[in-house]
Amino acid sequence: MKEKYEKIFACMEHVEQAIDDYVNYKEAAPQLIKADGDEKCSYCQKTAEYLIK
Repeated sequence: MKEKYEKIFACMEHVEQAIDDYVNYKEAAPQLIKADGDEKCSYCQKTAEYLIK
C-alpha cells in the first residue's frame, strides 16, 4: 500500500482528491508536477494532467 501514495497521477477532475489522499497518507505537502501526457489518472483512467509526489 505504501507504493500507492508515492506518486499519484490525476486528471483535472481528481486533482483535489489526489492531494487530499497524499496529505492524509504522507502527512506532508505534495509537489504538483505537470504530467507529460502519457500517464492515466489513478482514479478514472482519463489522461493525467498532474503528477502528485
